[in-house]
Amino acid sequence: MAPYPLNRLDDLVGETIERLVRAHHTRRLRRHGSEGAIDPPADGGWASTAAFAPRSGCCIEPFLDGAEALPRVADAIRSARSHVHLAGWHFDASFQLEEDGPDLRELLAETAERVDVRVLAWAGAPLPLFHPARREVREACEKLAGGTRISIALDARERPFHCHHEKLVVVDDEVAFVGGIDLTALAGNRLDSNDHPPRDGLGWHDTALRLEGPLVADVARHFHTRWHAVGPDGLPEPGGPLSVDGGVEAQFVRTVPERLYEPLRDGEWSILESYLRALRAAERLVYLESQFLWSPEVTFVLAEKLRRPPSDDFRVIALLPAQPNNGADDSRGQVGLLIDADKESGGDTARFLACTLYQPGPGGNPVYVHSKAAVVDDVWLTIGSANLNEHSLFNDTECNVVVRDPELVREVRLRLWEEHLERPREEIEGDPARVFDELWKPLAEERLERRKRDGWADGKLTLLPRVSRRAEALWGPLNSLVVDG
Repeated sequence: MAPYPLNRLDDLVGETIERLVRAHHTRRLRRHGSEGAIDPPADGGWASTAAFAPRSGCCIEPFLDGAEALPRVADAIRSARSHVHLAGWHFDASFQLEEDGPDLRELLAETAERVDVRVLAWAGAPLPLFHPARREVREACEKLAGGTRISIALDARERPFHCHHEKLVVVDDEVAFVGGIDLTALAGNRLDSNDHPPRDGLGWHDTALRLEGPLVADVARHFHTRWHAVGPDGLPEPGGPLSVDGGVEAQFVRTVPERLYEPLRDGEWSILESYLRALRAAERLVYLESQFLWSPEVTFVLAEKLRRPPSDDFRVIALLPAQPNNGADDSRGQVGLLIDADKESGGDTARFLACTLYQPGPGGNPVYVHSKAAVVDDVWLTIGSANLNEHSLFNDTECNVVVRDPELVREVRLRLWEEHLERPREEIEGDPARVFDELWKPLAEERLERRKRDGWADGKLTLLPRVSRRAEALWGPLNSLVVDG
């Protein structure tokens, strides 16, 4: 470990950069009338800067992992009576949504013989240093739509070094899917089950929601805005689905940078606002699943909570990939900062835990945590496409759904914990702090030690390895300052 003076210098430089980043983003959002998104009250409430208000009467069905979600997406597409609209980061013609089912091209091409099918894809990185590059995307889209009735549009209206990252499916303006699951095998096959058994390549953990009710119209209007800007044909205004009896209240929130689309000339950052409202209001539990964790806005709130816990039972769990495809040092450095903040609270209780997943058993590969989900105090839930980095919260286009229904929120958390802890419901119900202390922490620590010793462990959950010091953490803030703009 570096001598203490060097560690302190790293801390001071990092803190200075993070303050500059937060100040820069505050000025940027203030210029566009969205200061409330970066400095909201700590009330866990709905996003006031969102274009779409909370909608009551919504039916929301959560899916954990591709084997749950993707067959339902395929069923919805097959049942379309009017149209199917898809928006995503990347589409793979040969991607299968079901074991032994048709590939994406076959599914969409057959559906397009009956109804309108529109696919809105990110045009790709303008420089071939990054993937998928423009040429790769054009080739992929030709494989997907060439010789079919599928209508496809490439959206190149991204901020420099950023992308269109959302993942949406809308069927007949009556059903929609919002989440983190791309319809591609690029970087990893998304069709994986809750058990994450050993297979060729990485395992894949992801989350998504199926929506019915008024929220679907908001998703459809968002697609309409983007398609109208770049699509090859006109698109009728979406209708308004009726409320569902006994449905819950939810809100469709977005990241849309300024100056990309005329109706959103000043942009929208309501995903950021939703997170900050919820995290600032947290009293007992923050549970995060994200591909990255290095947004200074988010880690600043978490660090302050850990230094001055709002209650004795306050706990924070972050589930992250063991080997993210970029930003590894950024996330691990910020995890190191949160561990230090936890120690600064002065108590004997560890309140923060950063974990990852592996396929269980000998030869098990990492399970790539691609999920973008969060639960706060069992009263607030979000699932969508946005990671906890500056790309997702400020500069990529992203879509999430926020739910504030305690029964549904708690059920989603318990299902996720059943999967990761591999324990029955009766062992993980009750006080989350007890489950943190008695299951999460000892399991994660024991599995990491066993993986170091034997190269494998008999379960999935593992303490995040190779957490770095502050010097490594500087890359996240520097990336925000230089690239995110």
